[in-house]
Amino acid sequence: MPISPQLNAEIRVLTLFNLDSAMEGIKVHKSADADTVAAISRLYEKGLVTQQDGGYLTDLGIHCAEHLQTALRILGAEMQPS
Repeated sequence: MPISPQLNAEIRVLTLFNLDSAMEGIKVHKSADADTVAAISRLYEKGLVTQQDGGYLTDLGIHCAEHLQTALRILGAEMQPS
């Protein structure tokens, strides 16, 4: 499956969430780059985050982010610190 720029942006946003605390969310400000704003909006539409500008991960979002972050660790990818 090729990774489109849109999917890559969504992956990048999901790696920003701290999975050690369900009480930590993120807020994407209007000053953020257009790709990030669009990515968080798509994640909201997919039911992965609670707000259109970020918020918290939903149960599905937590599941997705856990698998994503695990795969990135296995592959040795550089991730943002959580």
